[in-house]
Amino acid sequence: MSATTPRLPATFNRLAWSNLAAQSAEQIALAAAPIVAVVLLGTNEAGAGLLQTALTLPFILFAIPAGMLADRISRRSLMAGAEALRAAALAAMLLLIWLGAMTLPLLALLGFVAVCGTVAYSVAAPALVPALVTPQQLPAANARIELARTVAFAGGPALGGVLVGWLGAAPAFGFAAALSVVAVVLLSGIHEPARAPAPRRHPWQDVKEGAVFVLQHPLLRPVFITQVIFNTASFLLLAVFVPYAVRHLGLSATGVGATLAMYGVGMVAGALAATRVMRKVAFGTVIGLGPVTGFVAATVMALTIFIPSPLLAGLSFFLLGAGPILWVISTATLRQSVTPPSLMGRVSAINILSYGARPLGSALGAIVGGLYGAEACLYLAAAIFAVQALVIWVSPAVALARQPDMVGEPNTLRAR
Repeated sequence: MSATTPRLPATFNRLAWSNLAAQSAEQIALAAAPIVAVVLLGTNEAGAGLLQTALTLPFILFAIPAGMLADRISRRSLMAGAEALRAAALAAMLLLIWLGAMTLPLLALLGFVAVCGTVAYSVAAPALVPALVTPQQLPAANARIELARTVAFAGGPALGGVLVGWLGAAPAFGFAAALSVVAVVLLSGIHEPARAPAPRRHPWQDVKEGAVFVLQHPLLRPVFITQVIFNTASFLLLAVFVPYAVRHLGLSATGVGATLAMYGVGMVAGALAATRVMRKVAFGTVIGLGPVTGFVAATVMALTIFIPSPLLAGLSFFLLGAGPILWVISTATLRQSVTPPSLMGRVSAINILSYGARPLGSALGAIVGGLYGAEACLYLAAAIFAVQALVIWVSPAVALARQPDMVGEPNTLRAR
């Protein structure tokens, strides 16, 4: 890879801005929905839990179908349709609140529909990037995509809360819907190179082909396993942090919020530094940095058991954001480099499926925390983070000196 990265093309910049608008719409809506459920509808804890379930199920149910679509139709069109679907769902929320007709089942249903749009957009976007930039530009392009996501992740929930607090629930959903419309308009100006039409066959064959490719690939298999373990450990830690911070660290609600915000700060810092780091450090080493940093972050958090310092907790969350974002960018570049274009959507979808480990981590936190306390959860999280770091560091991925060359369609795929 050259020492300098060519300027990203204008058509990709439209995708990057569309991604920022789409991610911001998602985060604002995700922040506003539970506030509406509790404040406007008087929902209890059980109802709030059911709402959160409805807002997370699409990632498990529709990631693979979205990946199959992304490999069969225009990825730009799929993203535009998905974002239009989200805009329609958010506009329906706006209308129902204005009419005083909103109920928890309707909120959950419309939220479910909106998140289905999020899933399709999230699966198709990484698959579209390699068609818009050169192989040398992939790290910078992925860093730009992740920077937009992290900015939205860090600022979206706060903005959603402010909009609901100052203007009410309806304007918050209206603003999110407007951002989704902006994302659709930006996508309409993107020129996507034509792809060869996919052959007609049973959907199960498409699913099997994508799964076999990932699970048999010597570079992608350890990456997927590492992500599953990482998501389990990180959500185990998050599940117990708030009660632990209040009881053991003596933090107020404001202090807890400020500490958690360091996660977003770390993500933004990591995304900003990613391109420079990937120019100066061996590609495989960058892949290994994220899991190692996750382990260090968990160790620092466990250290607060003996040194109950909010500063150490803040440092832990900063590291948990900064290091793994390098992992996200480098492994996205790896997937895009070693995956045939016709499989890109399904491979991206399988990556999204690793998010399914997050509820497992939360459940583990509830069980272990309930039986043995939050401190036991912090020790367990550090141990699980150690395992995911070990998995990637014994894999061939960390031995890569540079970004792999882009692959084409293998003969077996051309001959289908």
